[in-house]
Amino acid sequence: MPGLSPETIDQLVSTAHALADAAREATLLHFRTAGLDADTKESDRFDPVTVADRLSEQKMRDILAERRPMDAVLGEEFGAVAGTSGLTWVLDPIDGTRGYLSGTPTWGVLISVADASGPIYGLIDQPYIRERFEGGFGRARVVGPSGEAALKARPARPLSQAILFSTFPEVGTAAEAEAFRRVSAQAKLTRYGTDCYAYGLIAAGMIDVVVEAGLQAYDVQAPIAVIEAAGGVVTNWQGGPCHQGGQVLAAANRTIHAEVMALLNG
Repeated sequence: MPGLSPETIDQLVSTAHALADAAREATLLHFRTAGLDADTKESDRFDPVTVADRLSEQKMRDILAERRPMDAVLGEEFGAVAGTSGLTWVLDPIDGTRGYLSGTPTWGVLISVADASGPIYGLIDQPYIRERFEGGFGRARVVGPSGEAALKARPARPLSQAILFSTFPEVGTAAEAEAFRRVSAQAKLTRYGTDCYAYGLIAAGMIDVVVEAGLQAYDVQAPIAVIEAAGGVVTNWQGGPCHQGGQVLAAANRTIHAEVMALLNG
């Protein structure tokens, strides 16, 4: 990676895995426990946050304060801290808190490192099944219960043969939801509700497309790094950068990306 020494890259990678290990411990402490409750961040809809979200992020921030105090940090629960190195750690301590509360093993911990151009390295970690997707700095792999495997997004096939994912059936605004329905109507299979895990499935070559809207930077930066390392494409619905969030179109390859983007903007 231009501008970063091999020693710095090694330190960033080892730090990212240390963060993921700490977040695993923090989140599993409360997962599937009786009486786990959640506050909501918004008054007009249920946007949950639990003690596990806060504990997970705090554990990661403590490690960064010790190992990489010169880096900036952006996290979902505790906001932004400025840095001096030009690098920013972007943290989502539990992506998919609704799934976490429900006991489903499809939530995850998102960790990425970004420079001025966007994410350059990322992890998608699912603590309960101990599966970790890694992308960036020449790495593209998943390690889990079945061992280690290279990540490679699937080759092109028409949308009529493809698998489409989104977290919610109600995608964004009314206009965004209608655009999504145009895509879904032509896909072979549409599935919902897996949060960040769907992005890992693109990188692993299992599905073809994820379409979402209304995301934040911490929702998407780690998936961008992992999917791009696996040969996939992640942009906004117009084909531009999406590392600050908003509309996201993640695709296994440029062919299906172009087909879906045309429908979204049709």
